[in-house]
Amino acid sequence: MRLLLILGAVLTLSACQIIYKLPTRQGNVIEQKQLDQLKVGMTREQVHFLLGTPIAASPFREDRWDYVGYYKSPRGQESSRVVTLYFDKESLLQRMEGIQIAGAATTAGVENPDINTVIRQERKDANEDSREQSEEDRESGVVITPTNQQP
Repeated sequence: MRLLLILGAVLTLSACQIIYKLPTRQGNVIEQKQLDQLKVGMTREQVHFLLGTPIAASPFREDRWDYVGYYKSPRGQESSRVVTLYFDKESLLQRMEGIQIAGAATTAGVENPDINTVIRQERKDANEDSREQSEEDRESGVVITPTNQQP
């Protein structure tokens, strides 16, 4: 009886550690594909349609919009991004800060691959190169006889 009570208590306490934590997203959802579409010279309406309402737009400074995004994964990894857009007096986009150029590598929110993954990819690339080279070197199977010799 005592053993069952202890076993039940242990199972109950061990089950308390299995808690699923929801991902936390706050602020604007800022995706790089949306930022890649931003161009200098766009109107405020075009920017609002593309990115949504800015999280911080001051009534005292109408030429600046701030988009702030924060994400925390269930495993505890955090990433945040702040994009600041500046408009001129004609309400056209003049300058952007916090925007990464399309095609450039990101460092925020992207983990470095482990060494085993890098080695596997290098071996795969080397095998593909050697396979292509062997296919080029392989004869096609058609026998071509020289024209200057008699049969």
